[in-house]
Formats: sequence, C-alpha cells, structure tokens
Amino acid sequence: MIQNSIAPEFREALKVLPSFDGLSDQNLAATRKAFIAAIRNVPVTEYPDVTLEECYVPGPSGAPDVPVVIYRPKDKHPYAPALVYIHSGGIVSGTPEVDDARCRQLVNELGLVIFSVDYRLAPEAPYPAAIEDCYAVLKWVHEQSAHLDIDRDRLVIGGDSAGGGLTACLALLARDRAEVKVLFQLLIYPMLDDRTGTTVMPSPELGQYIWTRSANHYAWNAYLGKAPGSAGVSEYAAAFRAKDLAGLPPAYIGVGSLDLFLDEDLEYARRLIAAGVPTEVCVVPGAYHVFDVFIPDAPLSIQFRHSYFTALKRVLSV
Repeated sequence: MIQNSIAPEFREALKVLPSFDGLSDQNLAATRKAFIAAIRNVPVTEYPDVTLEECYVPGPSGAPDVPVVIYRPKDKHPYAPALVYIHSGGIVSGTPEVDDARCRQLVNELGLVIFSVDYRLAPEAPYPAAIEDCYAVLKWVHEQSAHLDIDRDRLVIGGDSAGGGLTACLALLARDRAEVKVLFQLLIYPMLDDRTGTTVMPSPELGQYIWTRSANHYAWNAYLGKAPGSAGVSEYAAAFRAKDLAGLPPAYIGVGSLDLFLDEDLEYARRLIAAGVPTEVCVVPGAYHVFDVFIPDAPLSIQFRHSYFTALKRVLSV
C-alpha cells in the first residue's frame, strides 16, 4: 500500500516503476533488462548541442579496457571543466545509458565534458573491479587532459546510487594515491554502507520502494564476495567504512526522505563536516530512491536537480 508519507507527485509512478526487491542470481539477467527497459520508457529532452563519443580507456593492470561514453558541447571550448560520472544500478546492473538524460542536461547547461564509465559489474567481476575501472578512467582523463581539451584543475567526480557510492570510494582512493587532484564530489543518493539492512537497520519506513533491503543485501554480497556487514570490508569498497575523511574534496549529498540510504547518507555528511570537508546536503521530502530519474518533471525533481546543478556551477564557476 502506498503510504501517505510519499509526496503526491511520486505516488502514481509507483504503479509502473520497476522494483529490485527479491534480486537474486536467478533473476539478475531479467532485472538488468527490465531496468534498461524502464529507463527507455522515460520521456527525454533532446539536446542537439550535445555530442556523444564512445571510446575505450586502458583498464587496471591485467584487466580489460574500460568503455567510456564522452559527452561534449557541440561547440568545443578549450580547457572546459570535466566530470567523471559513475552510473547507478547497485553495482550489479546498469550501463551509462541509465544516466544518459542526466549527463546530457549537465553538459547542455554547464558546458562541461562528461566521461561516463561503463565499469565491470558484480557478481561476474566483484570488488575491486568496479572501483579500479573508475580510477583508471579518472587517471586517464587527468593524464590526457591537454589532448581531451579539458581543464584538469577543474576535474570533478560524481554518480548516483551505486555510482554515488563508487564516487565516494573514488574520492578516498584519489586522496590516498595522490596521483589526481579531485576538485569536488557529487554524491546523489549514494550507496555507502554495506551494513545497511544487514547489521544496521534503518527506520522501517525507509527503503520500501524501488531499492529495498533485500536488493541491497544481494548487491553488496555480490560485490564484496562475502556477507555484507562482515569484518574487514575495505573503505574503497564501502566508503562509510573509512575511519579518516580529512582531506577529501568538498561534497554535495542529496537523498530522498524515504530512501533506504537516508541514514547512512546523512551520517556520512555529518562525518565529512566534522572532518573539515565543506559539504552541502539536500533531503527531498516524500521521495524514494531514484525518484528524479523516473519522474524528472515533478516539481520536487526539478528542485532537486537545480540544487546540485547550482552546487556544480559554484565549484566550477561556469
């Protein structure tokens, strides 16, 4: 039953939106197809001034090259700001296509260049495959900045859901390897803590729709290769596990008030602030997971999008 706590503009969509509840090895292939099919059913705005190019970036040592979709303004500007973007899908599903609409609009409005990473998925490729693929692309973009016509001093990272969690891990990895300076991290309802719904239980009202406790448990188990909530999980796998958040790039964290990730996202934001990391937080009332992807024209979705577009504009000065 749809609860009254859901914002009215998001209630009707729940009748047709896909749910990841009950995700398993047996239905994973079908779920992956359903996710892409649902994305393709969302009306999208055409941005004729945005161009797409597919390329392959050298992968981590001993691993395959990483497919990347590059979004650019049609009118190239030398030394444009750049965003390495990481798509959603629980680290077990999805491709850059699921965030195609978001990337096109970002390029159209901000004039930046986006490198959307088609990282390897679990369980076929468990940790550290996804994060190392993302780091390989980040390092390549930094090293090839002159050839790519981007300003590596205005290099930011971002992602949503699992991509947001990988973004947070990527910020930690970039800080610790000290090879690439990241200016900003955009964390859109990020998947940060493997313990959520396993050894740490959020409010019962959270995570009832789209991305549920059972889906979260399956995805983390597939990625980690062991039970989520186990001891010894690396902070580069689950960013919430990090002990030290000092020295990370400024952050934006946005999440819905009914999202399974609400508690972990707000606590991570609090810890970032306590560590001296400038952090902006946006909580969308009555919103469940990926609400803005499937109902992009809802007033709350528009407000949410405006909040992180504004945060990016501010840090990139565009």
